[in-house]
Amino acid sequence: MRRLLAVYLRPYWRSIVVIVVLLLVQAIANLYLPTLNARIINNGVVTGDTGYIATMGGYMLLVALLQTACAVASTYLAARSGMALGRDVRTAFFRKVEGFSQSEINRFGTPSLITRNTNDIQQVQMMVTIGLSLMIFAPMMLIGGLYMALRQDVTLSLTLAVIVPAMIALLGVIIWRAVPLFRSMQKKIDRINQVMRETLTGVRVIRAFARSDYEERRFEESNKDLTATGLSVMRLFALMFPALFAILNFSTVAIMYFGGRRVDSGAMQFGDLTAFIMYVMQILFAVLMSTMLAAFIPRASASGARIQEVLDVEPAIGDPERPAVAAGADGDLKGLIEFKDVEFRYPGAEQPILTNISFTAAPGRTTAIVGSTGSGKSTLISLIPRLYDVTSGSITIDGIDIREMNRTDLWRGIGLVPQKAFLFTGSVASNLRYGDEAATDEELWHALSIAQGKDFVEAMAAGLEEPITQGGANLSGGQRQRLAIARALVKKADVYVFDDSLSALDFKTDAQLRAALKREITDSTVLVVAQRVSSIMHADQIVVLDEGTIAGLGTHEELLKTCETYQEIVYSQLSAEEAA
Repeated sequence: MRRLLAVYLRPYWRSIVVIVVLLLVQAIANLYLPTLNARIINNGVVTGDTGYIATMGGYMLLVALLQTACAVASTYLAARSGMALGRDVRTAFFRKVEGFSQSEINRFGTPSLITRNTNDIQQVQMMVTIGLSLMIFAPMMLIGGLYMALRQDVTLSLTLAVIVPAMIALLGVIIWRAVPLFRSMQKKIDRINQVMRETLTGVRVIRAFARSDYEERRFEESNKDLTATGLSVMRLFALMFPALFAILNFSTVAIMYFGGRRVDSGAMQFGDLTAFIMYVMQILFAVLMSTMLAAFIPRASASGARIQEVLDVEPAIGDPERPAVAAGADGDLKGLIEFKDVEFRYPGAEQPILTNISFTAAPGRTTAIVGSTGSGKSTLISLIPRLYDVTSGSITIDGIDIREMNRTDLWRGIGLVPQKAFLFTGSVASNLRYGDEAATDEELWHALSIAQGKDFVEAMAAGLEEPITQGGANLSGGQRQRLAIARALVKKADVYVFDDSLSALDFKTDAQLRAALKREITDSTVLVVAQRVSSIMHADQIVVLDEGTIAGLGTHEELLKTCETYQEIVYSQLSAEEAA
């Protein structure tokens, strides 16, 4: 966590310096008040000098006002610095995760990344906000209080040699026991978030299989586990505060006893004893403040380590130092895609999922990819926008290896329609303009017309401004798919990738959409992953995958004659007359 704070608090060093100065003034004022009080007792109350009492009382009021002003200003600056740090760390965290490949996202898990960017950062932010005040102020009060107590009476100050070490020892034991518990707690928060997220995402499946009771038990187990750990922490701190107050009370009794004897013997004035007790209270209060901070430090330390773990990760997929530029005008892609002996295996897998994949997808032509479930179709498609990088071999666009290109330039030239159509909260227009922010309404309607979505959008009360809820939950699966296709078309990309993105459409809409795409997209490279043979029969080229290898390559007519795997797929869906 120290490295995290060193980096993200550096821009606010001026505010921290001001906070230190304000806290120093506040500490001096605090330490000066008991001395003024002792003088009033010794020189005013005892002698009955009301003028002296009034004068010194005025000084005490001014010092108290100064102390209050410094406390308010330092607290404000500490809060502002803490909030600014939280903002900066969240931004850095988000940008880091945004650059992750799928491998890094799978490594940490989505629930854990969300927890780290919310709960963990909040813990660090709270610790900084409180720490900039208490962590600096408490040592000042402790050291200053010890010095002022020694000035009042050295002999009586010997009691502090027992009191302060006892409190510090207790504090050390608490922190030593709390750190592993807080680390465990953050992991268990990850787990409960994971269960909650899976339950919300898979609510239809849960209800379809009548597994609500099972999910409730699963959540209850995670919840009880987190509660048990939280109770262990609370029991630890519940023991700490009574123990500290017991030390504090015994200390007060001891000081009153020994101090009273010294006053009685004439070795100490009553006002000095009062000041000494106040200084001891300030010392013990400083230790108590440190103890309160100890409740935040272990958890913040565990959270800081989890945040730093993500920030330290170097994504497996990145941009080259000197990215290659496409040969087109202004570095635009043209769309000629070549797979050359491509092999890919997932991280940690023993066997590759794709082997010896070689084919070319040309501009103005449609390349379809078919195969049985688990044959590697979606994996192959995900290699093109570099969601993963090939294990060996290469993928080139316009003769340039995509690993040598800037990823932003690569993505800018690709219109991707994923297998699961995802829409963002907003409106129909804002989702479509995700492909091109400058697109006009006419261009949006044209893309909707091609995607066979114009009719249902026109039927909406607000048309293009119709609200879209999170994930497009207020639309049917087919409507979401058509909007996702229209979004890709608005982009006017050189390469279009359709990853089984027509599965929710009926046969009539499917046929109309394919005809419109063929008519409108004439210069771009089109790759289509499909389960329906009827959707890809008229493709210019069909790649047949079988257990991660190419079992056939050619047109529908050619593959029906030469590829047994393709024949099995076709005849499982169509009759001989329909396939001909």
